[in-house]
Amino acid sequence: MHRGRQIESAFGGLASLAFGGAALVSVAQSCLYTVDGGERAIIFNRLRGGIQGNVIGEGMHFRVPWVEQPFIFDIRTRPRSISTTTGSKDLQMVNITLRVLFRPRVEALPSIYQKLGKDYDERVFVSIGNEILKAVVAQYNAEELITRREFVSKSIADLLSKRAAEFDLVLDDISITHLNFGREFTQAVENKQVAQQDAERSRFFVLKAEQEKKAAVIRAEGESEAAKLINDALKSGSGIIDLRKIEAAKDIAEALSTSRNVVYIPSSGNVLMSLPNTGGSSQSQ
Repeated sequence: MHRGRQIESAFGGLASLAFGGAALVSVAQSCLYTVDGGERAIIFNRLRGGIQGNVIGEGMHFRVPWVEQPFIFDIRTRPRSISTTTGSKDLQMVNITLRVLFRPRVEALPSIYQKLGKDYDERVFVSIGNEILKAVVAQYNAEELITRREFVSKSIADLLSKRAAEFDLVLDDISITHLNFGREFTQAVENKQVAQQDAERSRFFVLKAEQEKKAAVIRAEGESEAAKLINDALKSGSGIIDLRKIEAAKDIAEALSTSRNVVYIPSSGNVLMSLPNTGGSSQSQ
């Protein structure tokens, strides 16, 4: 029986040790927190007036359980899209989407948390994004939004960066990713393009007719000049006629020389070939 009590006492000691170890691990975990790469932490202290002004860097850090509570922030550059539908200067409906790369100012994290909370981007960009997009788009008509897109993007970037700085946010890049218009404007643009193509086609036909007219005038002037020269030559003598006869004979001779249906005969006119006179010999006999 004494031995049984010893075993019970040993088990009780082991249980106490295990419980103490678990409690120690739990206390250690509650006293330590880790800040990963690309993150920063701020501390809320219940005994020292709330959010502390210092920013905690990367690594493992100690805190007082229940008294101190860390809040982890991602300070890496993140993307966000802002979309809105608004009217242009000429009252055309425009659907525009903006892509923004942003990050918080590290030294301003305590202020950001106190004013906006951890979801600061949801609170800020929904308001200032729509405000800036509508203000800038209203300054241009629909055609300028297309032809001067780079300038429009720069205007949006300047104004949006200035407004975001008021909330301690840094914008690394701003670009327009989507821009389209209502069905009426799209149809009007297509009709304008068709009209321009028809005008260019008509202009081509006019230029062609003018060139053909000039060519006909030049051809007529050339024929008139040639007739005048021939007439003068006939009046002065028959040399031009003899020259034309020689040229015509030369052309005819060249044409006949290449034809297979032409047979040349001797100038004497004797076209009979030297055949054996067999028939004459038999008659004489």
